[in-house]
Amino acid sequence: MNKISFSKFIYFLAPLEDNSDNALRTLCFNHGADYTSTEMTRLQGLVTKNKETWSKLNFHDNTPAIIQLLAGNEKSLDIFLKDFKPEKGFSGFNLNLGCPSPDVIKLGLGCAFVKRVAKTQKLIDIFRKYNYPISIKLRLGMNLKEKQKKVYLNLIKNTTPDFFIVHARHGGQKYIEPADFSIYEECVKTGKIIVANGDITNKSQVDHLKSIGVKGVMIGRAGVFNPNIFNMLKGKKYSSVESIKKEYIILADKFKSKDRYRNNVLKRIGKDKDIDAQRLI
Repeated sequence: MNKISFSKFIYFLAPLEDNSDNALRTLCFNHGADYTSTEMTRLQGLVTKNKETWSKLNFHDNTPAIIQLLAGNEKSLDIFLKDFKPEKGFSGFNLNLGCPSPDVIKLGLGCAFVKRVAKTQKLIDIFRKYNYPISIKLRLGMNLKEKQKKVYLNLIKNTTPDFFIVHARHGGQKYIEPADFSIYEECVKTGKIIVANGDITNKSQVDHLKSIGVKGVMIGRAGVFNPNIFNMLKGKKYSSVESIKKEYIILADKFKSKDRYRNNVLKRIGKDKDIDAQRLI
């Protein structure tokens, strides 16, 4: 399986819990996302054959999708990968080192894992053993102190995934607090492939990120509020909100989306007043 090529600037749809089923992924792919992501999926649920957990990995078409895993145990990961069979559209794995949920942090996972460099590399090595593409999505540490100590930079320098998706907040920050774009330049200087994530809504931001060597952007909330955002940022034609909603409903019916996904997506499309065509041009 080939790794994602960064010969051009890449646009990703982020993992979004209770939103990112196949219908939303395909909708965003149809409107300019180069790659999409499954919602965060707990490795332990996969290993124990939990049906609800496995349902998050349903692939119903060829939409390119990366499977995001919340994982911290090498033995469990090896057990899972040994029997894993990629479906059409599968584009690699992503390790979640960014989730700020207290329940996840209690387990030492998500953004609490950023400082565990050696352990992270062991997990990467297991993905390599099975020849699967692997990336890491991380925050800037679990809290402000870890950000100030630059644990994120230590992880980037000393682990070897195919690329890093850097959410420019630490785990103690809320989404209303702005992402810190100033950290990207030092991340790029490590020589690793860096994808930016967090508060990306307009072309001027993308132009700035390109100018400092960032190789792509991952868009989450803005991609649900306005699935046109990917084509807009690419300078391509985009559809009306009404047609986007109709297309989503057709896809949700086709893929038998669960009610919680339908409700979450339909109540958000077109509702964010800060994400509009004028601001994105």
